[in-house]
Amino acid sequence: MIALWTLGPTEIFVILVLLLLLFGAKRLPELARSLGQGVKEFRKSVKEMSHDESDSDSGPPSDSG
Repeated sequence: MIALWTLGPTEIFVILVLLLLLFGAKRLPELARSLGQGVKEFRKSVKEMSHDESDSDSGPPSDSG
């Protein structure tokens, strides 16, 4: 299978330059910080959901008989 969306060093550099031009050097650290916090919250939510599912699976069986 051919990888159509691979990013090489040149593409990454161009994207970073465009971000710098669009948002400015002052705004980029704020954007990166908020993106990091969003990823952290997402991972925490996924971990909690996984933990909740494993707790409900290991609970006592319901008496349906």
